[in-house]
Amino acid sequence: MVVIVLVVVVALLVLGLTSLRVLKEYERGVEFRLGRLRGPLGPGLCLVLPGIDKLYRVDLRVVALTIPPQEVITRDNVPARVNAVVLFRVVDPVQSVMAVENHAVATSQIAQTTLRSVVGRADLDTLLAHRADLNEDLAQSIAAQTGPWGVEVDVVEIKDVEIPEAMQRAMAREAEAERERRAKVINARGELQASRELRDAAVTLSEAPASLQLRYLQTLLELGADQNSTVVFPIPIDIVSPFLEAMRGQGQPAGQPATQPASETVAVNGRGRSGTPAPPHEGEDAR
Repeated sequence: MVVIVLVVVVALLVLGLTSLRVLKEYERGVEFRLGRLRGPLGPGLCLVLPGIDKLYRVDLRVVALTIPPQEVITRDNVPARVNAVVLFRVVDPVQSVMAVENHAVATSQIAQTTLRSVVGRADLDTLLAHRADLNEDLAQSIAAQTGPWGVEVDVVEIKDVEIPEAMQRAMAREAEAERERRAKVINARGELQASRELRDAAVTLSEAPASLQLRYLQTLLELGADQNSTVVFPIPIDIVSPFLEAMRGQGQPAGQPATQPASETVAVNGRGRSGTPAPPHEGEDAR
């Protein structure tokens, strides 16, 4: 009799231990007793009778689902391979078990078909430059179909877009031509602005002749800074005419009028920075 009691007690203990289930904080349990729904359980300790109850664990955390590459043709007839990632989570454990057999697999299939449909309605430029709009359309389309399953889609992001190599070369040539066009436009605008500034500077210098002479002297100083070159620089005749008149007055024979050349040229040597008058014109005496 005592043995029978001990056996019964041990059997009850074993049955009780095997009937206990622990659900984590991020889990919920959907229990069926003799085929009838008992509702969500957990988190914590719950009792499941062997042979009578059946428990389904549902994870409430966000799931990152990778959509494999899909072969699509854009609206402008460009073939492409597109893959994406979907972030979703279960908000209704009972519906995720009752409304669909496997909510993760069903969400993956819906995401693949929706990706092909949405990308097929867009052209290549939109696919490459306006992914945010396509991501929003994908999220709304997928969420509308997974909502009755108790699944909420948070984010849908297009990861990679692969296009044929010939199309890549064509796009590279187009981008290069666009950059060249912008460079030419910027260069033309710079030349126009520089010409306006030069015009204003010329007007300012023409109003003050002394400033023009100072500018000539500054240019001579800059050119003479190079010790290995000799630069021929023209000087206005009105600057050196007093000196030329004095030299001709001393060198001309008596009774012969002094002739004045139309222009003079001075050679500026970078080493000595010395000026020498140009060779005399025909009709003048070289002294």
